[in-house]
Amino acid sequence: MGRVLVALGGNALQRAGGHGTWPEQVAQMRLTAAVLATLVADGEELIVTHGNGPQVGTLLRQNELAEHELPPRPMDVLGAETQGQIGYLIEQELTAALVRAKVPRTVLALVSRTVVSRRDRAFQHPDKPVGRYYSEAEARPLRKRQGWEMVYDGARGGWRRVVPSPEPVRWIEGEVLRKLLPRGWGAHIVPVVTGGGGVPVIEKTKGVYEGVEAVIDKDRTASLVAISMDADTLAILTDVPAAAIGFGKPWEKWLGEVRASEMESYLRRGEFGEGSMAPKVQASLTFLRSGGRRAIITDPPSLSRAMRNETGTRIVAD
Repeated sequence: MGRVLVALGGNALQRAGGHGTWPEQVAQMRLTAAVLATLVADGEELIVTHGNGPQVGTLLRQNELAEHELPPRPMDVLGAETQGQIGYLIEQELTAALVRAKVPRTVLALVSRTVVSRRDRAFQHPDKPVGRYYSEAEARPLRKRQGWEMVYDGARGGWRRVVPSPEPVRWIEGEVLRKLLPRGWGAHIVPVVTGGGGVPVIEKTKGVYEGVEAVIDKDRTASLVAISMDADTLAILTDVPAAAIGFGKPWEKWLGEVRASEMESYLRRGEFGEGSMAPKVQASLTFLRSGGRRAIITDPPSLSRAMRNETGTRIVAD
């Protein structure tokens, strides 16, 4: 057994087609928590990261609806708010699942900051969609009054705000957490860190940071955390049981165990969607290049079997 970092996708927290109510999120997380508890019962040391896209979208909408009565909060603050919200949810449900599995642990959710470079080209070319879709009449004053960058989605027939998505450089709290964790910490603690990729900050002067309006890809940060915490396995959970080449085409092929070099060739020829599977594959390859043993891409119900090399996409070093 070893150390595994599990990066939870949106489906682990919010059911597709649901309304995003708190009871729905609790029920969905309860299912995911049972899967995570099984890993701990099998002897794995567990670290958890998570997405926050739907939750940030909800807070952005609340900003809009309340703007005449309450001052809006910037993106970095919304990221911190959702880390607290989702961290609490994971603490509640995973703690209970671990008790039921007879492997009790302290689930420790930590509001985490991720350093990005002020020179990252993403700040000149924002391309990460956030929030809801707007009609032309709604979008025009937002572009003018708020200075939002927006793009038109012809398929959805609406405008959507885009923000920078810079590369994660450093997880600030990581060094301290490693020092604080005792030897054999996996028998006592399950850390929940860098939710939503971490709150994006830039370093103004040595040790002094400032939040920025940006969104960091959660899977890229998960790779960074897995490397810094010396994980053996990076498991990225999504809404499909594996990665595929020719996805949605007659020659579609689901991938099982794949060498990193083969996966990289698929990535270069554009087999994986830029807004969906490509970041997961890129994060997996970064982890393997830095000494990780394997990376898994699968959905929550398949995770236990994927850990036993029975299903899912398992990317291994060459």
